[in-house]
Amino acid sequence: MNYARFLTAVSAARKPSPIRILTDIQQRSPPSMISLAAGAPNPNTFPFHSCSFQVKNGDMITFDETMMKRALQYSASSGIPELLTWMKALQKYLHNPPTANSAEKGQMDMCVTTGSQEGLCKVFEMLVNPGDNVLLDAPTYSGTLAALQPLGCNLINVPSDQHGMIPDGLKEVLSRWDPADVHKPHSTVPRVLYTIPNGGNPTGASMITQRKRDIYELARQYDLLIIEDDPYYFLQFDKPWAPTFLSMDVDGRIIRTDSFSKILSSGLRIGFVTGPKPLVDRVVLHIQASTMHTSTFPQLMVSQLLHGWGQEGFLNHWHTPAAGMFLWIKVKGVADTQKLIMEKAMEKEVGTHTQSILYPTGPPVLWAPPQLTHTLTKLIQPV
Repeated sequence: MNYARFLTAVSAARKPSPIRILTDIQQRSPPSMISLAAGAPNPNTFPFHSCSFQVKNGDMITFDETMMKRALQYSASSGIPELLTWMKALQKYLHNPPTANSAEKGQMDMCVTTGSQEGLCKVFEMLVNPGDNVLLDAPTYSGTLAALQPLGCNLINVPSDQHGMIPDGLKEVLSRWDPADVHKPHSTVPRVLYTIPNGGNPTGASMITQRKRDIYELARQYDLLIIEDDPYYFLQFDKPWAPTFLSMDVDGRIIRTDSFSKILSSGLRIGFVTGPKPLVDRVVLHIQASTMHTSTFPQLMVSQLLHGWGQEGFLNHWHTPAAGMFLWIKVKGVADTQKLIMEKAMEKEVGTHTQSILYPTGPPVLWAPPQLTHTLTKLIQPV
């Protein structure tokens, strides 16, 4: 694939940071090396000596003095090596991506991000120009809209239902363009499709396998990149888990974001971007110039936990609930749920979110985690 055609001018102009390159070299150097190159502080001046964490199963994660110095020091922009190695093995085990062992340009690669939201923002910056047409579920995650709307792109909603994005709806939207025009200069054919395939926020919808196959074929026809935002993958409640877009990716056109926020800790801020190496490399260049790297400390915490658990222990970490974290409620007889939520619900100390703020022309709706459903129902009845 010609990945250059997908890049924004800003992303294409990014160059490796000399300081970050030196930091990466230093990471691979023996501990005895004295570096005067990358501005790393002397770890002997750090005030923290050691720490221990007890896992709920009774295991201990301990940072001795040597590990503590590493945890508090700069690290590589792509992530610490042992965490990336573990996660790449997990992705191959779970998804068996066709590009995993490919020596071609689209070979699968990964990087660590400060939560999947950072990864999404950097992916959007890499791919979306002002005026671009971007395809996405309707409705979709408010954080996605917050990241996309300032980019000045045109958001084109694709019809969805309880089984996720509807392929025929996508086909109808794409019929506005001729596939033969895809690679013409100044073409307005969409280049990016964004979707949350499992337990979507805010609808809770999950895309069935055949729909993914059909959508992937349409992506091939129109040379689209698919952003598979899947933070609820491990919260699927039916087994076996549905095949992912990444598992179908014979071309190297899937960029996948994963998160540990919903399953290990939201505060650790550990997420991952998986996709074709040329695009992951671009994300890493943006990390070099912005956050520099995800905090080394939580990366080491998570890495030690995962290595201690192994894949089997990690996959057995969750209970089996019913589906996702969100509930979509249509409020009959209420013209605007904003007043209901911002006034009445707040008076009752119930926090939720009115989606009609984001979709003012749509039906009055609100969403909330299922544990608030009973309380919300009480609030709605007298309205």
